[in-house]
Amino acid sequence: MGAGFSDLLDRDDGRTTLGDVPESCAASILVCLDPPEICRLAGLNRAFRGASWADFVWETKLPSNYKFLVEKVLGDKTTPEKSSRKEIYSRLCAPNCFADDENKMVWLEKSSGKVCVLVSYKAMRITGIDDRRYWTHIPSDESRFKQIAYLQQTWWLEVVGELDDFHFPAGTYTLFFKLHLGKPSAASKQFIGGRRVSSSDQVHGWDKKPVRFQLSTSNGRQTASSERYLAEQGSWAHYRAGEFTVDSPDVPTKIKFSMMQIDCTHTKGGLCLDSVLVCPKELGDGVMMKQLV
Repeated sequence: MGAGFSDLLDRDDGRTTLGDVPESCAASILVCLDPPEICRLAGLNRAFRGASWADFVWETKLPSNYKFLVEKVLGDKTTPEKSSRKEIYSRLCAPNCFADDENKMVWLEKSSGKVCVLVSYKAMRITGIDDRRYWTHIPSDESRFKQIAYLQQTWWLEVVGELDDFHFPAGTYTLFFKLHLGKPSAASKQFIGGRRVSSSDQVHGWDKKPVRFQLSTSNGRQTASSERYLAEQGSWAHYRAGEFTVDSPDVPTKIKFSMMQIDCTHTKGGLCLDSVLVCPKELGDGVMMKQLV
């Protein structure tokens, strides 16, 4: 099959080959493909390679709010006018901190161009976070922000955060809290039977009462909540708070979110908190979730 395909590119018997396809036609083909397919076909010949840089090809792959994203990441309104759309797409696919807040990050999922946002625990209001009797801050290569918060013990757990006036493309989004039961240590980089080895000495109280996760959008027009017992030890888990829908990318969305377990009849501890992830609903399951964080 490989030899036959090569013949289509290189025939010298006067018949038309893929090498004869005009660049404008190649671009029309690429418009119908996903970004990874565009990059693969760019290696076919000069026409496809040139077409793969066409702005109108990548304009269809960029989210409708890409100019807002560029400004949010670079703090520069003129960048979309100075850069090619392919360069902008590539730049936005890398996790970028907000220009005005290093504790919030945005990127495009490479295959689809869907927008994902990550908020570090450092951008949230957390009961007792500055008291070393309750919380410690631990460096971690397993966090995009390179640091996590570890809860030793508390009677009252309340974590509250928000994402202000963000222009999401139209669609339905899911919000998750990224948590881990057990304290990371030098041994946490080792795996036995596919599971991470970590200290669970201080893990307690999460089987007594469920943790309540909540979210609301601008002016409380959309609300969602869920309750979960925290039980999965030895690996990071994403706990779903709920979903919200964006109708128009031109209208900024403000999201408030929280997790709490405020039953003071018992203490709880041994919990790591990393971040909150907001991603399109269709990306929030299975293998795709593993690729996001």
